Amino acid sequence: MTPAEKIVWYKLLSKDKLNGYRFLRQKPVGIFILDFYCSKLLLGLEIDGKSHLDKLEYDNERTIFLAKQRISIIRYTNDDILNNLNSVHIDLLQRIEKREIEILNNINEYELISPLSKGVAHSAGGFKHV
Repeated sequence: MTPAEKIVWYKLLSKDKLNGYRFLRQKPVGIFILDFYCSKLLLGLEIDGKSHLDKLEYDNERTIFLAKQRISIIRYTNDDILNNLNSVHIDLLQRIEKREIEILNNINEYELISPLSKGVAHSAGGFKHV
């Protein structure tokens, strides 16, 4: 891990410090590896160094692929982490709260037909006859 990634891991993410959400480090998703990933929120966290300035097309391609998997990406720069960690922490907490709402709304939009009981659909609000 880079110095900025270590700071994020040890000061913000390890031991479920962000509203109890567990993040994994270096999580493979398809052919890509996310710096940090929370499966419950379908949320990736990327810490971008100066090398990312040369990889904008790659990063955009990756973001599009991840969006198709319903994974949202939050990006911070090394400078953000090294110089404004408190602001990053506050911003990240706000974005997590927003993502919780997005995930909840997406769950409520889908109704799944149960394979075990014909004619009954399950939604976040419970069962109903269809």
